[in-house]
Amino acid sequence: MEIIRLPMLFDNYTFLLCDQRSQTAVVVDPAEAQPVLAYLNTAQLNLVAIWNTHHHHDHIGGNRALLRQFPELCIYGSEADRGRIPGQQRFLAGGDRVEFAGRTAQVLFVPGHTWGHIAYYLPPIASSDPGELFCGDTLFAGGCGRLFEGTPAQMLRSLQQLRQLPANTRIWCAHEYTLKNFEFALSVAPNDPQVQQRYAQVKQARHQRQPTIPTTLAIEQQTNLFLRWDDPAIQAQLQCDDALETFTRLRSRKDRF
Repeated sequence: MEIIRLPMLFDNYTFLLCDQRSQTAVVVDPAEAQPVLAYLNTAQLNLVAIWNTHHHHDHIGGNRALLRQFPELCIYGSEADRGRIPGQQRFLAGGDRVEFAGRTAQVLFVPGHTWGHIAYYLPPIASSDPGELFCGDTLFAGGCGRLFEGTPAQMLRSLQQLRQLPANTRIWCAHEYTLKNFEFALSVAPNDPQVQQRYAQVKQARHQRQPTIPTTLAIEQQTNLFLRWDDPAIQAQLQCDDALETFTRLRSRKDRF
């Protein structure tokens, strides 16, 4: 299985999971249809499924047009998003599984950004291989999603689920927000050497117009302040010794940044 990253709109990423043996593909969060159709046509692939993480338009905007071109495809999404995802046929809950290309994706229920948000995690085939996490707008490189419908406690529990995955997991998040996220991180922890180093790397990559996605969970555990709510150094910066309150203050600061 090959993963193709397709830039869309202003700063979105849509991902294609491609199986050349069967000439089939799955698309994760198609913001729009045309870039997906163009790639499928060039690669001569048949689209068999859409995996949606949540209902926001920049994640489901291409659903209807793709369904018109591939009427046999199946559209997956959260059961909590019933009526909010165009063309949805499968209604998923945490613990469910979906199949593609001989791989089984585990469905994780990760509310916070929205009340029905889910993620798709493909465990590694071999222990030395990375797993693949498609987490929509829950976890970003250097950040996390804004709380539109959920609470800080919900988002903290969701991020805790993701933080416990294997460290070599590749994170395919849906936006190129990384530079802005690390500018914020430096405003909170200006003397943190790991944040400083990561900011320099990201700044150079973006200057060269290179993507910063995928990242890895190991990198995020070290540098993403939104996964360091129990780090004494971050708690000291925010003058707080409670994990939930630390996360809440951090998210509130980011909202105003």
